[in-house]
Amino acid sequence: MIILGIDPGSRLTGFGVIDTSAATPGYVACGCVRIDGDQLAQKLAQVYAGIAEVIAEYRPAEVAIEQVFMARNADSALKLGQARGSAIVCAANHGLEVFEYAARAVKQAVAGNGSADKQQVQQMVTATLRLSSVPRSDAADALAIALTHCYTQRGMSARGMGNGRAGRRTSWRQFRPQ
Repeated sequence: MIILGIDPGSRLTGFGVIDTSAATPGYVACGCVRIDGDQLAQKLAQVYAGIAEVIAEYRPAEVAIEQVFMARNADSALKLGQARGSAIVCAANHGLEVFEYAARAVKQAVAGNGSADKQQVQQMVTATLRLSSVPRSDAADALAIALTHCYTQRGMSARGMGNGRAGRRTSWRQFRPQ
């Protein structure tokens, strides 16, 4: 199955495409949709068109996108949310199911640390997908989002290692008194 990960942004929207048909996820492509212009409508149209091109080229089965978070600057959070919405509508218009992941959950799944910095995420994505070079930050984040979706679908976390439990799912239910 091909998964498209999207890291939305108002200037750059990262995308990462992985193939999950083998036992370990494989790299397909990554890059950034560059957004130019001053008008909001133009920018959102560019996000939509860029994601539409990626979908047409790689034909993903599912899309994973980063959830919106509260930033210090409300205007920036609003712009990010609008770019995110444009990408979600594009995926939905192409008949794709969209899954959302919090930034902290992505960092936890890929780097094993919910507070990992961008460089740690880049390095873990590079190592996990056996890339010959480190992708730019936005593309690496998108690949990390796609990997998180893959791990979630397979019931794994922390780079698919199951937190030291050989890939078994851990549930809060197992800690409840019976």
